[in-house]
Amino acid sequence: MCLAIPGKVIQIDESDPTLRMAKVQFAGVIKEISLALTPEVTEGMYVLVHAGVAINSVDEEEAERILEEFKNADMDLEIPPEESSS
Repeated sequence: MCLAIPGKVIQIDESDPTLRMAKVQFAGVIKEISLALTPEVTEGMYVLVHAGVAINSVDEEEAERILEEFKNADMDLEIPPEESSS
């Protein structure tokens, strides 16, 4: 079975338009993810990631619902809280 995990896009690197990459946060862990299949994604959006590639965008409510389902299946993953800008 394959899983896609929701994460929040915190930074996009568009220095190479043929290889659009992003830093995506998963429960406090930040990974480099390809946005090649999701050209509509912008910083602050949530994406579903499988094998290092964002395969779809989702809103925050849907991301939280998916993470709740993981939690119910004893796969405790959480969206990290927003960082304060103070």
